[in-house]
Amino acid sequence: EVQLQASGGGWVQPGGSLRLSCLASGFTFSAYSMHWVRQAPGKRPDRISSINSDGVSTNYADSMKGRFTISRDNSKNTVDLQMTSLRPEDAALYQCAAGPECRLIHKYWGRGTLVTVSS
Repeated sequence: EVQLQASGGGWVQPGGSLRLSCLASGFTFSAYSMHWVRQAPGKRPDRISSINSDGVSTNYADSMKGRFTISRDNSKNTVDLQMTSLRPEDAALYQCAAGPECRLIHKYWGRGTLVTVSS
């Protein structure tokens, strides 16, 4: 079965850093675009970053540009999100998702990892 197992979440102070990782299995990872989606309490899920199947093209939501970096390793079936300069408003459940290349569709979802940012 398809699995997307996210890890690396936790608590950091404002200005701190975390690196999230998602390990995929059960589908042809290298044929899919990958996305990071987050959802804060009481808010709608928000797609914050994407990377295409071969890692050449990346995309970020405006508030994440310059702070977050998405990457993937198709030999390991992993996609990472390096987060720096974290703000309290970044606190959320972070989920990885897989979708068809060149389409903003999330076909497979993981359960995610929780990030807390507070002083």
